[in-house]
Amino acid sequence: MNTSLFRIGAVAIAVSGLLACSPASNEQTPSQAQSENTKEIASQSESQRLNAFFERTFEEDLKRSPLSQSYLGYKWDYDKWDDVSEEAVEQQMATTKNRLEELESFDAEKLNEQEKLSLKLYRYQLERAIENDKFRHHTYVINQFRGPHTMVPSFLINIHTVKSEEDARAYISRLDKVDEYFAQVIEQMKLRQEAGVFPPAWAYDQMIQASQNVVTGVPFDTEGAPSTLWEDIDKKIRALEVEDTVKQNLLAEAKAALLTAVRPAYEDMIAQLREQQKLTPEGDGVWRLPEGKEWYDNRLSWYTTTDLSADEIHQIGLDNVKRIHNDMQEIMQQVKFEGNLQEFFEFMRTDEQFYYADSNEGRQRYLDEAKQHIDKMREALPEYFGLMPEADMIVKRVEPFREQSAGKAFYQSPAQDGSRPGIYYANLYDMTAMPTYQMEALAYHEGIPGHHMQRAIAQELEGIPMFQKFLSATAYTEGWGLYSEELAKDMGFYADAYADFGRLAMELWRACRLVVDTGIHAKQWSREEAVEYLVVNTPNPKYDAQKAIERYIALPGQATAYMIGKLKIMELRDKAQQELGDKFSYPEFHDEVLKDGPVPLSVLTEKVDRWIAKTKQS
Repeated sequence: MNTSLFRIGAVAIAVSGLLACSPASNEQTPSQAQSENTKEIASQSESQRLNAFFERTFEEDLKRSPLSQSYLGYKWDYDKWDDVSEEAVEQQMATTKNRLEELESFDAEKLNEQEKLSLKLYRYQLERAIENDKFRHHTYVINQFRGPHTMVPSFLINIHTVKSEEDARAYISRLDKVDEYFAQVIEQMKLRQEAGVFPPAWAYDQMIQASQNVVTGVPFDTEGAPSTLWEDIDKKIRALEVEDTVKQNLLAEAKAALLTAVRPAYEDMIAQLREQQKLTPEGDGVWRLPEGKEWYDNRLSWYTTTDLSADEIHQIGLDNVKRIHNDMQEIMQQVKFEGNLQEFFEFMRTDEQFYYADSNEGRQRYLDEAKQHIDKMREALPEYFGLMPEADMIVKRVEPFREQSAGKAFYQSPAQDGSRPGIYYANLYDMTAMPTYQMEALAYHEGIPGHHMQRAIAQELEGIPMFQKFLSATAYTEGWGLYSEELAKDMGFYADAYADFGRLAMELWRACRLVVDTGIHAKQWSREEAVEYLVVNTPNPKYDAQKAIERYIALPGQATAYMIGKLKIMELRDKAQQELGDKFSYPEFHDEVLKDGPVPLSVLTEKVDRWIAKTKQS
């Protein structure tokens, strides 16, 4: 299993790890399932049996993950958190192995091509989960970038809607259970302490500060501004159409839960963080941890869905940094800038024309114009896409309580039932980190035709099993986001030369990630060395570089997925264009990439190759 138990937040949801998220205590063994359903199975075709298996296991997993239920718009266990105890993790792995054994009962020769692909992907996810379990206690349970400490408030604010008194009581119940949930998280932290696995020392200060932010303000303090959670639940309860006495009772219960469960939970978490900060070994990369090299190799394989080594990825990064620098030189000539590339970077970092004011008005202007870019892109989609998302998407600022630790921008998928739109979050804490020349590329990446296009379409696909819509394949999903930035240029966007420079700057950032991620975790670069590499080789400000490097340290290997995935999609598109000539169609190519949900890059290659061959014959 990957780390979805502890990484449920604004960018990713627990559904991405559902294949290995169900306890075995309620799970039938393959032999039991077969013996109890012999008559039913005998009357079913192989396709029916397989689809029944997919439906059963997905529902079992969903029922065991209240957070995933909420993300998808279900309210079955609306008052609960997920079970992240070690016992639950053990049960999850037993279930994973049982299901892998059960897959042997299916005869692939009796399935159609779509079903064979689904079977292959299901097996792939199970086998990856088993491989990951070798390093169960290597993943940071909590880091400065994300974790339960920020997930709890962001989840309640953004995911837990309150439409009725029952919903409000479920919210309060979740508040009441934060201490139980955090006790399990702390248990996992202690297991990693025993294994010698800790984030770097400097990261703890940020985690502690973010935790303190949640329990600051009324009612935790007797005066001052309301705390983030109190402001949220107060607003949601007051908006209900119920009697005032009911509202007052609900508010009293919510306040009591905040004081008697939430505050002690965060105090315990902060105490544990302070204790572990004293124990963490020096250094930044995972090389400093037990079996650090093996763990990093595992992470590279997981995120890129390839067998590329750290050295190979490092070199790919260096090669692409050089390529993009050359392209940037051409932009310099277009805008008639006199000076070298480093001087041009400094100009782009500091010239006021590229930055909006550090004010509420400046931030609103940024959000408004980002939405305008997305709306304009939406009008151009039909010429390049057949499949279109039905779900709506909004642009939103990252909430103040988490903006100092959150990433520059990210996307949250819509609820599958349409009750919640997709959200492109822009982090406007530091306006100097959000230059206007990158606005277009960022909006296309996170919104349309990027993450919203891919994820919303995946959720809405018909004819494939539910698990497949939420498969974890980071190189595919993030590769698509980065590919979308360049696709927008092919579609005629980036009319302004500086905006096109912004596109290159965003791609350059991802190329540099290959260099610094492998540098930190495989070549023992320090945080400062990695920051300096970004400052020298990109136009991004130093603060941007610092936050980025801290993220790559917290999530080893994740940053390599973007460029590796984008390069593969571009390689496949170039191949299709060359081999098909006039028969090449953007909508047909994009539909082929999107129509089966997220897949590993090897499977994507097989899919596109089959499409090319079929198109040639048509």
